[in-house]
Amino acid sequence: MARAEPWNGGRDSFDFRTIVDSKNERRDGPKPVLFLFTIKCSLAMVEPCWREHIAMGKTILVTGGAGFIGSNFVLQEMQGESASIVNLDKLTYAGNLRNLESLAAGRGYEFVHGDIGDRGLVRQLLDKHRPGAIVHFAAESHVDRSIRGPEDFIRTNVDGTFALLEETRAHWSALPEAERKSFRFLHVSTDEVYGSLGPDDPPFSETTPYAPNSPYAASKAASDHLVRAYHHTYGLPTLTTNCSNNYGRFQFPEKLIPLMILNARDSKALPVYGDGKNVRDWLYVEDHCDAIATVLRRGQPGETYNIGGWNEKPNIEIVQTICDLVDEIAPRTEGSRRELITYVKDRPGHDRRYAMDARKIERELGWKPKATFESGIRQTVRWYLENEAWVRDVTSGSYRQWVATHYAGQ
Repeated sequence: MARAEPWNGGRDSFDFRTIVDSKNERRDGPKPVLFLFTIKCSLAMVEPCWREHIAMGKTILVTGGAGFIGSNFVLQEMQGESASIVNLDKLTYAGNLRNLESLAAGRGYEFVHGDIGDRGLVRQLLDKHRPGAIVHFAAESHVDRSIRGPEDFIRTNVDGTFALLEETRAHWSALPEAERKSFRFLHVSTDEVYGSLGPDDPPFSETTPYAPNSPYAASKAASDHLVRAYHHTYGLPTLTTNCSNNYGRFQFPEKLIPLMILNARDSKALPVYGDGKNVRDWLYVEDHCDAIATVLRRGQPGETYNIGGWNEKPNIEIVQTICDLVDEIAPRTEGSRRELITYVKDRPGHDRRYAMDARKIERELGWKPKATFESGIRQTVRWYLENEAWVRDVTSGSYRQWVATHYAGQ
């Protein structure tokens, strides 16, 4: 029988005094012998282990969990069976319940169709499920759409986040002390809040001043500031993650990588903005979701963590790589898909370069991406080429109309 007793031996250390019963294996019969030993370790060593229990085995309220990143996160969490999930999603054009078909009849998962701006609904969900954490993905997220119609971005990303924070604060304030201490509100944001980098500038860090250059980026910057304020003003235990460009399964085909894959498959033009030399850091979505889970369970409340893939590449290189992979997996007789690349007029306010310094999350939480760009993009191309039914559903109707309007005359 073992008994472990933590003892606070000072502000920065703990003593774990353990008593172990052992048996004497002599032939004349067992004889109990008691051993007392002490393990001393620093708070920095044990604290991450304790934090692994935050939100473990509890309900997580996920907003926007039917979208690209949100659905990948929900699937990862449910696969690990570490928590129950309540998924609140408005199901706008980019939300797709087909992403979560495998969970429809599973235990520990519930989908709720609704808006984060509906405070009555949010309040009802918080009261009913008493989540141990909220992971806030819900957002309008496409720069081009924000340029053509910024109002939806303000309504969802700013007003919606404010409404969610207000209801969360009221709920959290009424919790028992132990639940208040373990509760987390994790806000998922973007590197675009930092603005644009020059060719030789150092990557964005968590202390880089905000300088958003599109209505989308400005709306996310505003929501980041609200989350920060609710921690510093009210003590709400918030966490913020700012990620680089994601790619992977379930991404709506208005974004660069799935759009290029599907157009290349169908031998359509591959529209590339400007000179194609805008640089982005690319992060495989499954790595991103793993990072979010790590921050949720081990992050320090009030902190921001940059999440990147350490894969800076110009857009034209991404498109060329996709052409080569589609040629390899689904060859055609007309020649290379690279011949389909078409340069179009650059979009307004197009940031030249993004790059993320993700050393903080590696240093403090021990996370770093597992996928290389080469492995991640190959899996992504193959997934889109092998999931025709999913592609057909999401590329029908309003999506086709939007693409035709956006690229008309270019």
